[in-house]
Amino acid sequence: MDNKRRNSCILYVASVAILFGIDQFTKYLATAYLKGKEPFILIKNVFQLHYLENQGAAFGVLQGKKFWFVAITSIMLLLMVLVYVRSPLEKRYRWARLVLIVLTSGAIGNLSDRLRLDYVVDFFYFELINFPIFNVADIYVTVGIAAMAILLFFYYKEEDLERLLPFWKKSGKQGS
Repeated sequence: MDNKRRNSCILYVASVAILFGIDQFTKYLATAYLKGKEPFILIKNVFQLHYLENQGAAFGVLQGKKFWFVAITSIMLLLMVLVYVRSPLEKRYRWARLVLIVLTSGAIGNLSDRLRLDYVVDFFYFELINFPIFNVADIYVTVGIAAMAILLFFYYKEEDLERLLPFWKKSGKQGS
């Protein structure tokens, strides 16, 4: 492994660790200051901090399906690490690497909760639209997926995807 690749991997691990730390610190604060208490109203009838122990996914689906969450998240983490490590170090792919850092951080943040606690600590609640209660890791995942979709649909071309994703095959391309 050359120095540029090693430095990129160090940046990946350090960045993920920092974002993971932010997620875990906010969950610690939520547990310490919100658990067992009335929601903390930031903007009346709009936004509040509301402690919730979520054993499911968004909108409360798949409650108690820890095995599936852990399995799917582990597979996705493996794929993200593989794509990051194999991604070209050219400037053009910097955005993809950044998005992979954010997605990895979110996945690890919620996976850590599931493994340690058997639930995910959620605490942000938009009462105005009755949006599901969420956390910082959820923000990472949501923003990361949106950013990756924008990159895939509007920034990268087919040739870029073939370089970024070794398993990507151009439609109609014959296998060798």
